[in-house]
Amino acid sequence: MKILHDRELQLYDGTTLLRRDRYDELLSQGLNEEQLKASGLLPIHDSFRVVALAEPPKLDSNHNSWLTPELLSMFLYQELRPLQQYEENQLLVQVVGEVHPKMKLLMSLAQILRSSSDPMLQGLSERLSTRQLLKLGRRLAAYPESDVYELLQNTFLIKFMPSLLCARLEQAMKQAGIHQSSNQEPMNNSRRITVEDNKLRIGETEMQLSELVLTQQSKVPSTLFYEMSQHVLMLERLLQDYLIGEHLLLVGNQGVGKNKLIDRLLELMRRPREYIQLHRDTTVHSLTVQSTLRDGQIVFEDSALVRAVKSGHVLVIDEADKAPVNVTCILRNLGENGEMMLSDGRRIVAHGYSGNTSNFIETHPEFRLVVLANRPGFPFLGNDFFAELGDIFSCHAIDNPMPDSEIYLLKQYGPNVPIKTLRKLVNAFGELRKLADEGLLNYPYSTREVVNIVKHLERYPQDNMSELVGNVLDFDRSQPEALQQVTQVLSKHGLSIDAYAKDELQTLRLQRPLQLDVKRFSGLGVSGPKVGKLDPKNEPHVGGNTWAGGSGGRDTAGLGGKGGPFRLDKGHRVHQLSEEEKADVPEEIKRAAREMNRKAFNQKLHEIKMSAHDHQLYAQFSEPNRKQVKQLKAILEAMQTKSKQRQWKKYQTHGELDDTRLIEGITGERNIYRRRTEPNPWSDHHQEQPNRLKLVVDVSGSMYRFNGYDGRLDRQLEAVVMVMEAFQGYENKIIYDIIGHSGEGWELPFVNLGSAPKNDKERFEIIRMMHAHSQFCWSGDSTVKAAREACSTLSTEENYGNGIVVVLSDANLARYGIHPKDLALALKRGEPKVKGFVIFIGSLAEEAELIMTEMPDGQSFVCMDLTNLPQILKQIFTSSLL
Repeated sequence: MKILHDRELQLYDGTTLLRRDRYDELLSQGLNEEQLKASGLLPIHDSFRVVALAEPPKLDSNHNSWLTPELLSMFLYQELRPLQQYEENQLLVQVVGEVHPKMKLLMSLAQILRSSSDPMLQGLSERLSTRQLLKLGRRLAAYPESDVYELLQNTFLIKFMPSLLCARLEQAMKQAGIHQSSNQEPMNNSRRITVEDNKLRIGETEMQLSELVLTQQSKVPSTLFYEMSQHVLMLERLLQDYLIGEHLLLVGNQGVGKNKLIDRLLELMRRPREYIQLHRDTTVHSLTVQSTLRDGQIVFEDSALVRAVKSGHVLVIDEADKAPVNVTCILRNLGENGEMMLSDGRRIVAHGYSGNTSNFIETHPEFRLVVLANRPGFPFLGNDFFAELGDIFSCHAIDNPMPDSEIYLLKQYGPNVPIKTLRKLVNAFGELRKLADEGLLNYPYSTREVVNIVKHLERYPQDNMSELVGNVLDFDRSQPEALQQVTQVLSKHGLSIDAYAKDELQTLRLQRPLQLDVKRFSGLGVSGPKVGKLDPKNEPHVGGNTWAGGSGGRDTAGLGGKGGPFRLDKGHRVHQLSEEEKADVPEEIKRAAREMNRKAFNQKLHEIKMSAHDHQLYAQFSEPNRKQVKQLKAILEAMQTKSKQRQWKKYQTHGELDDTRLIEGITGERNIYRRRTEPNPWSDHHQEQPNRLKLVVDVSGSMYRFNGYDGRLDRQLEAVVMVMEAFQGYENKIIYDIIGHSGEGWELPFVNLGSAPKNDKERFEIIRMMHAHSQFCWSGDSTVKAAREACSTLSTEENYGNGIVVVLSDANLARYGIHPKDLALALKRGEPKVKGFVIFIGSLAEEAELIMTEMPDGQSFVCMDLTNLPQILKQIFTSSLL
């Protein structure tokens, strides 16, 4: 920042820019301008100034602020506050003329979000900025019949929001008087697409078509498209936004038809298309300039982006969420102002620019951007393009078709496939998509997979359905749990693939890394179950009935054999007997093996000091939340996968050609390639800090006293088990401790930091201690002190990312003369570093609802239906930590 402090700067080519007084001093010493220029000295013009634009620093962020003490001294600062509602109304009048009454509802919602004390709603206010209000105002002026609720659905992409955040926004919308229309237009086939007299008509929206020259016609896409009602309605919405001059952003899961929709729209409008598909290695250079090696020379050509700007074509940018944010952010100025600086020194300027410079490229008036991106967040691992650039586009959430529309579509691809089969497929895949949205399955099953199945059935109707569906779902073979869940869903809807899945599951469960299965036939009889001898050398044993841990044998504990009491893996190759031979064991031998199995199992439980009864009791607290545990683990797994992405390694003798070393390749060098490798764990790169959680549970006497009334203590113990099970194995992502509060104390240790339980026995001991404490503790309430000390203590810790405190309480404050405001202040003691939450689990005389009025918005929850407690905890974790 030397140019700001000293008004001097040395450029990379050696040229030095001097402030005017120093330059004049050199002139006064007898030097002339030519001599100074030859020496690389140039003056800075007196009128030169720097005007910087930035968003306000986020004081509640755990990351370092960009506004450092050094930067504070460099500028004179002016704050540009958000416009008030009457000011935005005046601006809208100037831009769009008369303000539609629906627009006042949107402006009211914007003010509610901006003035809210809830950080969640404050964050959403950025998506309803003045720029976005002007965009919505233009649309309502052009199409006054537009539904406000539907506009907000797309503006916020509500469909892809976390449920906790979505609920907060819905409340704010109701407060502003915005409700979902009760008389929405039903999906039907009455909306048509017609082209007559050079005029395109989609539904009630018309567009005058223009004639294209031959070179442009070749770039107009042509695609197979069946006009189902849901997609025709979406095409009309897209056409409306296009006609009022908006750039388009289509967001949705893979395979829902984003490309199909936009290609069909461009085909109908006769608009030439330029296409770019981004990926995680896309650079600003590759986005704007294409470098190729032709006849031994490096040739730089315009990219599709530059060609579209010059020619007025539509630029379709696919997979926009895959590219780094610093690359896609250069599209902001292009979409908003029609300007961009290219990497070769040229500059794209807005249409109507009066300058006449060869380095300037004027934006064609018909140029338009269409961006396609996957939904933000889980299960996709890309960047959140919508959060960074969504406000400059007209956004549309693209979903799989509704059942009736999907059946219509499938009937077009498979006219001879029975309608009963189509309905089974639609219902089954609809349930699979629901499980994917809930995080229980990783892959977002789309219409694309169903279409592939129907197309195959149409051409080869005699093929086995089990094998066909199994091949389409081949990506789930590597996850036996997922394959089993998919199999159950399909079987439920009459699409049994058991024959396919049985062998797959059996193979998956027996497979181990670097371990192969070999089919074997024994032919020998069994004599009786036994453990077998332990081989001190651990050599592989195949067949026979002597050694424990053998393979393909009989009588002894091992793998792949028959008649043994239990499985015992010694890490060797498995020789697998057939299911028929394993089943051909006398009933008395099977009975003896089962008895020995139970005896060995009970002995194993005794070794870890957990009886069969304890195991059964623990299952009562663990089983109800299997779904939530799977969801949290799936999200954590996605986060961990993203953090382990491989990195580019340059100067390789094989791999992908590195376009930054083309010249070296011409001169004969061989190390001009690059390839992806695992990151070096010993390198000095930034290590991601784990998130930090402190869970404060209520183990007061009232929890035990009223457990028989509403099960509050049992539900809390279930939630604690969910936390411990879900976070096991992800210590590099989340570290936590669990403390309790009661009449006897406010910091009762149950799980210490860094000592998370590793098995069911340890987890069972923890919840048993909680139960016992609640039964025998003295009366009293330490909720406020526990919350205050937890937030304060956590705020003093270091070396973690996000920090949250979650306090559970049965809201029994009035009995002990505790004011709710004290609890509200306690939750804020750790801010901005730590965010506090409180969940009221049951109450006396609806006391929790009264306390809620004093609590910070978005940081307190009432859980009267205690079966929802684990779900509320999961929502807090996913929105705050994950």
